[in-house]
Amino acid sequence: MGDASSAPGSDKKMVIETFSLTNTKDIVHHFSTSGASVCVATAATHPLDVVKVRLQLEHVGLRASSSGMTQKLLDMVQSEGTRSLYKGIGPALLRSALYGGLRLGLYEPCAIATAATNPMEVLKVRMQVSRNVSDGNMVRAIRSMIATEGLRGLWRGIGPSMTRASALTASQLATYDESKQIIKHWMMLEEGFWLHISASFAAGLVGTTATAPIDMVKTRMMIQRENASALYKNAFDCAYKICRSEGLFGLYKGWSAMFARLGPQTAITFLVYEKLRQVVGISAL
Repeated sequence: MGDASSAPGSDKKMVIETFSLTNTKDIVHHFSTSGASVCVATAATHPLDVVKVRLQLEHVGLRASSSGMTQKLLDMVQSEGTRSLYKGIGPALLRSALYGGLRLGLYEPCAIATAATNPMEVLKVRMQVSRNVSDGNMVRAIRSMIATEGLRGLWRGIGPSMTRASALTASQLATYDESKQIIKHWMMLEEGFWLHISASFAAGLVGTTATAPIDMVKTRMMIQRENASALYKNAFDCAYKICRSEGLFGLYKGWSAMFARLGPQTAITFLVYEKLRQVVGISAL
């Protein structure tokens, strides 16, 4: 029997079986590969996420220069030990497995996934900024939050969180797709490592810049406890007060740490995702 791939001048690309979300096995493969790829990326870049959050909470209400990503990281290691760089890793991985699978698996912003995993995001941020060693227990931390703030505390910052998720998904996936096509056309690269890493870098850069202000507001809102002395009334009030008291660039505090994390995370996510899709027989993005 003749083989099309062996014919002179024929396309060398592997023909992959048509994928359908109506098949249970396909669904499991699709969402498990998505969730697994995001978890790997999250674990590898979590220390930078901790540093980013710490930088976002520097000099609140003041026009002051940031200590910088490297200095903040060194200060944390010196004063809190290397374990401090992995504060909040538990809820971060749990959220990645659930939200990552839906976000990449459905290839669209998923408001339901964002809302469902918001408690893990709040818990992660709270644990990242805490300097109390005992706060490293995820179950204890969530019980304490519910006891002091009620169930509403788990959904703090849900507005900016959903907005950020939509903006990040749209910017990353759209940029990744477009970048792949542009690179293929102008640099004549085929599907593979260098094409995926180049497109991922572009997606990470655009995603970071597009979502940095929203991420800042999200962090400030999630940290804030609800009481009479609360600094911010809502997300819009938070953005306004940051701009007024810290300047427009106050919304971009922690951008370097955010890109240092989101850049590699985006690259790892797409590289692993593309490879896992190939392994289970799904065509490339």
